[in-house]
Amino acid sequence: MEAKKAIKMLIVSSYPPRECGLATFSNDIVNSVKKVFGNTLPIEICALQNEKNNFEYDNEVTYVLSTSFIEDYRQVAEKINERKDISLVCFQHEFGLYGGEYGDYLLSFLLALNKPIITVFHTILPEPDKKRKKVVCALADLSNKIVVLTNKSKEILINQYSCQISKIKVIPHGTHIVLWEQKEILKKEYHYSDKIVMSTFGLISENKGIETVLYALPEIVAKHPEVIYMVIGKTHPEIIKREGEKYRNMLTEIVKELHLENNVFFINEYLELKQLLKYLTLSDIYLFTSKNPNQAVSGTFAYAMSCGCAVISTPIPHAVETLEDNTGILLNEFDNVTEFQIAILKLIENKEECLSMGRNAYSQSHATTWENIAIKYGLLYGELTSKEEDLRFNLPPIKLDHIKELTTNIGILQFSNFSQPDPSSGYTLDDNSRALINMAMYYSSYLDESVLKLANIYLSFIEGIQREDGFFDNYRDIDLKLTEQNLEVNLEDANGRALWALGYVISQKEILSLDFVKRAETCWEKAYKNIHQVSSPRAIAYTLKGLYNYHLVSPLETIKLQIEQLADKILNLYHINSAENWCWYEDYMTYVNNVIPEAMLYSYLATGNKKYLKIATITFDFLLSHYFMKGQIKVISNRGWFKKENEREFYGEQPIEVATTIITLDLFYQVTGNMKYKDQLEVAFFWFLGNNHLKQIMYNPENGASYDGLEDKHININQGAESTLCFFKARLIMNKYAEKASFQKKFWRDLDN
Repeated sequence: MEAKKAIKMLIVSSYPPRECGLATFSNDIVNSVKKVFGNTLPIEICALQNEKNNFEYDNEVTYVLSTSFIEDYRQVAEKINERKDISLVCFQHEFGLYGGEYGDYLLSFLLALNKPIITVFHTILPEPDKKRKKVVCALADLSNKIVVLTNKSKEILINQYSCQISKIKVIPHGTHIVLWEQKEILKKEYHYSDKIVMSTFGLISENKGIETVLYALPEIVAKHPEVIYMVIGKTHPEIIKREGEKYRNMLTEIVKELHLENNVFFINEYLELKQLLKYLTLSDIYLFTSKNPNQAVSGTFAYAMSCGCAVISTPIPHAVETLEDNTGILLNEFDNVTEFQIAILKLIENKEECLSMGRNAYSQSHATTWENIAIKYGLLYGELTSKEEDLRFNLPPIKLDHIKELTTNIGILQFSNFSQPDPSSGYTLDDNSRALINMAMYYSSYLDESVLKLANIYLSFIEGIQREDGFFDNYRDIDLKLTEQNLEVNLEDANGRALWALGYVISQKEILSLDFVKRAETCWEKAYKNIHQVSSPRAIAYTLKGLYNYHLVSPLETIKLQIEQLADKILNLYHINSAENWCWYEDYMTYVNNVIPEAMLYSYLATGNKKYLKIATITFDFLLSHYFMKGQIKVISNRGWFKKENEREFYGEQPIEVATTIITLDLFYQVTGNMKYKDQLEVAFFWFLGNNHLKQIMYNPENGASYDGLEDKHININQGAESTLCFFKARLIMNKYAEKASFQKKFWRDLDN
């Protein structure tokens, strides 16, 4: 049997340590694709340089092309043609990057190549002369797919270069994820808490137009001496070769002439990404000053928005297309000192508006994170090579960062603003119960002593919110006072979750300390007296999960009898509400639907009564028939419940519904061994990794959190406790399958439908 060949993409581009925007861009593509797809889509680089042996490259660089010598283009192409493991070649294109007139040496490379080709045009100039148009059209004709970074570039390609619409794909410039709370933290760290920080970054050249801002500053500084302006970046290497530091020296002289030495700082370095993102994150306002009206796209502009800066920009096409009134200020002209001055003063003197713009820019940029861009390139690769089934999502690492960040010495907070915990949201029994189960699960897998401290906090919260009669309240504010919600909301579900958490802890008595388990048992005994009063289906289901776990270590006949009584209540609901085409326990499907058939299966495991197994299987399969379609999971929308006689609403999907599906699929697979449950479990988890209708990740790789909701056109990127804890548990479950699971992406085609 012939061994399966590896699949690879080759990117032709400038590459670090060369200092230029395209080199950074290509390096970000490599890193993000590796993070998303692991070793199922390896990338090699053909590095472009002006002279041979100019740079020392990392291992991913397997070819070096000296762009000044036309014979090198064909020679490298022939070497690539000999490689059976390279399935596609992606060219990063910028005028001036390749040799010849308008870079036409590149045509000899494409003509000699017998692999599928993607050409990424970073700049598309309008109103081209005949030669430029001829070169671009030839590159387009020789490419299987053309990628541009803005809709404006696509429009120019179609209308002025007569390119086929079907060939063009818009994939925006990627951005890096930063944590919102770092803005204030970094300002304190750099001693800028009392400053208004403005910045500009990128390789410095005359086209940057930085002097425009310098001339605007004296009047601004006179009113607001707390303003500082950071000009971040080295002079462009090509400029250095031609004219040295002429432009930077001119800027320095302007600063002296205008007496701005205490307000303007030049950071004359090509910064490592981590340091660069720190400077951008602590900036309040980003000034994009380019004087080039044909600059199609700017990575610096994109990065600034993703770091939560309010942006003031000259009207390059990228800014015109991206910048909205609620994310910044788009200027009307280039090189206009007065416009910059008015715009800067407006934001400085309206701090709330400035902060709001930064928040909106930060939120809007989520769609262009490098992980999301990697998914788009993966889809395009799969389309052109017919190897979509070989692409597999890489499981992200398990991270406790956000759970720890949300946890105080009282418990886990309910909500966050983006990733920043919101103390005003207070605490809930629901979340602390989930968190307790998660920490016990994590400890059983990793024996990490540090999580026991967290588990102790969550158990203490449960102990503290239990009433003398054994019932639990659900809501406490930040001052630990019980809130009015406890009187307004049915608390049965919360009480059921608490019993589930307590039962789970008790079931782990072999690995948890005797004292810890004893505390859980004390709470359990007080609450157990009230079990007969529970009536709502989900509360019964949570209670059954608790009883099952308790029964594992205390198989008393009374517990078994209690399980049967509660399971029969659910069974009775099924007989009342089910119909020929409606195999469910209620007249509608609402939230956390999976927990009911899951509880019925647990009831079978505890009692051996096959009627519970039968109904559990019928109802779960019925639920799954409405959840899985076209290779994706689409759970019940929180915009409206799915009623028996009505059409379903879509969008408004929440992580809790996906995670509980994963939890239940895991149980059904473990019990029945039916492979369909395992396959659907993998599909459901991929929802978090980008297999959803937006083709965007639903988790934060920086802190291990989950985002709160998948809407029709955007993601709610707040990261509350419920979402994060549900994702965390789902990720723990996936560890069972990490070695065995294929993680086959059989549904890539469906993602494009």
